[in-house]
Amino acid sequence: MRKSHTVQIRPLHRAFFSRDPRRVARELLGKVLVREAPERLTARIVEVEAYLGEKDPASHTYAGNTARNSVLFGPPGHAYVYFIYGTHYCLNVSCEPEGQAGGVLFRGLEPLSGIEEMAQARGIEVRSTTDLPKLTSGPGRLSEAFGITRARDNACDLTSPASSLWIGEDRYRAQNVRVTPRIGITKAADKPLRYLLDGNPFVSGKGLQKRPGRVSIPQIRSK
Repeated sequence: MRKSHTVQIRPLHRAFFSRDPRRVARELLGKVLVREAPERLTARIVEVEAYLGEKDPASHTYAGNTARNSVLFGPPGHAYVYFIYGTHYCLNVSCEPEGQAGGVLFRGLEPLSGIEEMAQARGIEVRSTTDLPKLTSGPGRLSEAFGITRARDNACDLTSPASSLWIGEDRYRAQNVRVTPRIGITKAADKPLRYLLDGNPFVSGKGLQKRPGRVSIPQIRSK
């Protein structure tokens, strides 16, 4: 693994998230998730899924506003974290204007910095770049690598660098965007609401052609 030049990262504005989850999901590709910890963790977003609120049978908000899902009905740009299968947490971000539910699930990240800390959190050893997808390929893996839990992060403001978890952008521009049906669900499973960077080795799921290659690990700092 090699290190490239230091780049700046700027937080996304709340207006970015106050839109249709399909637009937000597509434009989140290439953005950066940041965990402010003793050692900063950063990773590029390479795979997400859109959930369309009360009109989407696969969404947690399909049955309406509850204590569990209320973050998705609140202001846009906040973290919605839930526990699944009794084993791992999943990170989402709220979309749409306040009062109108919608969200995007994070499915795959490409680690940029804090890799040793991610490996420790996952309880695995990274010996080469081929091991890196084990850190953050999949919603459960990425949450574990970033120490994301419902108690710690649910309702966290992802637009503020004062938060311990936030989303920003650098000079990277996503290319080769591919849209597929969502995976791991049974309701509305045919809807093309999964967005990913085609060929990226950190995309989760089977049946995708992943291009092997050298992974560049830049050092990212806030503006």
